Amino acid sequence: MDTTTFSPAASTMDPAQEPATSTRPHPTDQVPPTSRLGRFWRGPVGDPAWARPALLGLLAATAALYLWNLTANGYANSFYSAAVQAGSVDWKAFFYGSSDAGNSITVDKPPAALWVMALSVRLLGLSSFSILLPEVLMGVATVGVVYAAVKRHFGAAAGLLAGAVMALTPVAVLMFRFNNPDALLVLLMALGAWATMRSIELGSAKWFVLVGVLVGLGFLTKALQVLLVVPAFGLAYLLFAHTTLRRRITGALLGSAAMVLSAGWWVAVVELVPASMRPYIGGSQDNSFLSVTFGYNGLGRLSGDETGSVGGGNGWGTTGLGRMFSSTIGGQISWLIPSALVLLAGGLWLRGRAPRTDTRRAAYVVWGGWLLVTLVTFSFMAGIFHEYYTVALAPAVAALVGMGAAEAWERRSSLVGRGALAVATAAAAIWSCVLLARTDWTSVLRLSILVLGLASALALLVITQLHRRFVPLALAGAVVAALAGPAAYSIDTVRTAHTGSIVTAGPATLGAGPGGMPRGGPGGFGPPAGAGQQGMPPGMQQGGFPGGAPGGLPGGTTGGTTGAPRGGMGGLLDASTPSTEVVAALSADSSSYRWVAAAIGSQNAAGLQLGSGLPVMAIGGFNGSDPSPTLAQFQQYVADGDIHYFVAGGGMGGGRGGLGGGMGGAGTAGQISEWVQANFTQVTIGSQTFYDLTQPLGSTSATGDTAADSTAQTT
Repeated sequence: MDTTTFSPAASTMDPAQEPATSTRPHPTDQVPPTSRLGRFWRGPVGDPAWARPALLGLLAATAALYLWNLTANGYANSFYSAAVQAGSVDWKAFFYGSSDAGNSITVDKPPAALWVMALSVRLLGLSSFSILLPEVLMGVATVGVVYAAVKRHFGAAAGLLAGAVMALTPVAVLMFRFNNPDALLVLLMALGAWATMRSIELGSAKWFVLVGVLVGLGFLTKALQVLLVVPAFGLAYLLFAHTTLRRRITGALLGSAAMVLSAGWWVAVVELVPASMRPYIGGSQDNSFLSVTFGYNGLGRLSGDETGSVGGGNGWGTTGLGRMFSSTIGGQISWLIPSALVLLAGGLWLRGRAPRTDTRRAAYVVWGGWLLVTLVTFSFMAGIFHEYYTVALAPAVAALVGMGAAEAWERRSSLVGRGALAVATAAAAIWSCVLLARTDWTSVLRLSILVLGLASALALLVITQLHRRFVPLALAGAVVAALAGPAAYSIDTVRTAHTGSIVTAGPATLGAGPGGMPRGGPGGFGPPAGAGQQGMPPGMQQGGFPGGAPGGLPGGTTGGTTGAPRGGMGGLLDASTPSTEVVAALSADSSSYRWVAAAIGSQNAAGLQLGSGLPVMAIGGFNGSDPSPTLAQFQQYVADGDIHYFVAGGGMGGGRGGLGGGMGGAGTAGQISEWVQANFTQVTIGSQTFYDLTQPLGSTSATGDTAADSTAQTT
């Protein structure tokens, strides 16, 4: 609908709340700017003059925050960065999301997020910046989408508040500077909510088909997680769309079909192409994308029954409604969840008597349903759960805060309106004080927030009695009290390097283990009984990580080292950087091999691949527990001369009876390791041990005629 002739913020207000003389200028009262730049700066006719400049300022500030110190994160999660590197040099690897350009195995997620980053690397070359820049742009775009969706029906001020909350949510700041799939997933879900509101407003099946396409793309980003928003989107369309019931049902069916088709085409290709013509599907035990989708990455995450995972079965903290407020998760996302719930309830109450097609009530159902379904699911899922998953809650929390605050402000003449504002402000201040008290930061910040927030809440409760000169102070105080805590966490996040597979935003919290793992304090938050060293799931103790690194941490990094990158659990499951000697050896005659090396576990392989730019086979996938390749397949690769070196060590899947044999896989990684050790020559390159697969034991050549001769020592 043409925004020059329609003002949703005004049209959805109850007649009783409409002022006798509207202060909103009529379209015919304004003369549109003649230049394109002027029209862009002014924004849609009918918007306040400050709205567009304020939006541009918000987006610019968000970009500056997210870009600051970006490359300190290096390759971030090397598991995905290696797949990005592979996709940037090989289109087959690009399509399937392979971990290496030799296409031995894929990552354990669909590849859509990798596609975006791989295209960036193709354009800009391989670097930390080229991998992470798309994530930053997705973050800025998400802020803009949340603003646009809220502003359309609640006004520019509501949109700006929602956008600011989104931009300053600590876990969002973390993940929009990181290369996990979550950044693209959150953007697509936010776009889905925006498109859902347009389909409701216009009663348009075409718009709801777009919703289906966006959800389908979300599936190709992070599989079943995107379905958590589907109940809210579908219910809101069926209940509130401005059209007949028959057309609503038809639109819902068309949207569902679009969702299946936009996700299913890639799944169909993967399932129908013979296994011998594509890489092994990482994370599965049977080389099937469907099984990894509905098992390891699907129902297994809910039940804890995750074959092939490193944990699960309640190995990732106690479940329950308090989980999102725990010592390790609370600082990531929960700052404004209590306020969002208060404002959601107040908004639904205030819209209770509105017509069926009321778009504001529909918006509460869309964003509120998103929040509630995702919140409950995350709180009770018993399988693998990482703190950064909670970024999926951020757009819903931000939108509800902006919408609910605007609604309550418009109804401030009623006790419900004033009460909702006051309670939401007090809740934000009190909970910020609690979260900040869990850190070792000075008490000045949290006490200032508490005093300012409570004073602003009291002022809002009696706002109709205040002199109007004090009203802006009360509003500003409420906003500052709500955002100061998340802003402090966010600044700490961008100042600190984050690498590895498990990362958290903000400072370390008191009562948490290394890297933020809970210790099992009050309320039962923490690892279950029988957990291994450093609060890890059973079996993941010292010596149980790739590379045999000190303290059980990969890459030779000991958790808790002063000044080390904060990657969550001390950089757990991160890749190490190979030495120049190792890179030289791998590069020598590299064109003769499909893989210059093979290593157990994806992170071990990723470090070598990113350091050399050459394909390295990840035996067993991420955990080393996938049965890929089998011993017979690996032996054939060696016989065909496809692999040059085998990396010694690799506790995750590296031995029978160890992690590799007991993680639900067939123990093929351990079998391969034993076969290599028994049949091939061990060499030391720099300070790292390899087996040269071109030199069987007893061969006449000790080192081979390669550039590695000067650095490799036969043992």
